[in-house]
Amino acid sequence: MKHTAHSEYGTLDKVLIKDFDNAYISQDFINGQWEELNYLSQPNFEEGQSEYKTFKNLLTTSGTEVESFPLASDVGMDSIYCRDSSIITDFGVIICAMGKAGRVTETRAVKEYYLSNGFELLGEISDGGTIEGGDVAWLDDKTLAVGRTYRTNDKGISQLKALLGSKGVEVIVADLPHYKGKSDVFHLMSILSPVDKDLAVVYSPLMPIRFRELLINRGFNLVEVPDEEFESMGCNVLALAPRNCLMVDGNPLTKARLQEAGAKVTAYKGEEISVKGGGGPTCLTRPLLRVLDV
Repeated sequence: MKHTAHSEYGTLDKVLIKDFDNAYISQDFINGQWEELNYLSQPNFEEGQSEYKTFKNLLTTSGTEVESFPLASDVGMDSIYCRDSSIITDFGVIICAMGKAGRVTETRAVKEYYLSNGFELLGEISDGGTIEGGDVAWLDDKTLAVGRTYRTNDKGISQLKALLGSKGVEVIVADLPHYKGKSDVFHLMSILSPVDKDLAVVYSPLMPIRFRELLINRGFNLVEVPDEEFESMGCNVLALAPRNCLMVDGNPLTKARLQEAGAKVTAYKGEEISVKGGGGPTCLTRPLLRVLDV
């Protein structure tokens, strides 16, 4: 058994979230932000509360230790997608720099949390570099994939490579397409969710050929998300443990394909907390520690 932060699919031992009430605050708070933040439609506060309670219960009943980022007065409702503001490594926390203008204050708040709670910092993306955590995924404990997107730029990737290269971690860059443009939330983990050492959920039509071939050459079997389930976040799947998956409800074909690959799948209703804001279960969580069988 090995405890590590360098995994997307080991048994989820400890995770950070941003509680619904600390992010969405109130219906008035939502009303003043959702359009500017480019949500698909206006979230309903009470329905979102209910959805999030169920989502959080699924984490805690799975045996995961859940901690929460506190209320911060200068951040918006997007802070519920807490994966994006930091990267956790076995060497310390990397504080990201957000590529979305409406989220730039989040990193100051999470840095304060980490420092106040005894976490060691490895570094911070700065000086015009941007990286969002949704663009970063561990392929194994020595390989980190990062998407080059509108949210994650070359300068940020160079800084990430500098921080991790000296620690023996290879950073592999996947150049993602324009797709819907700068205003859309399109991360690497929009098209990739590793759910075991040899199994990943992917949306191949938007995946770079070279990167897709790299996954196959590394031994990954690919669960393909159909076109009709991409926008409903069929590809955004959180591994609670190897082949024990949590995903947004409404993606039956992807769910069936995962089950055919030997995975257990739990779906949660996420219309308010996931679909409208473009953030599935990986986005709603910042895993701190996973356990791998070695």
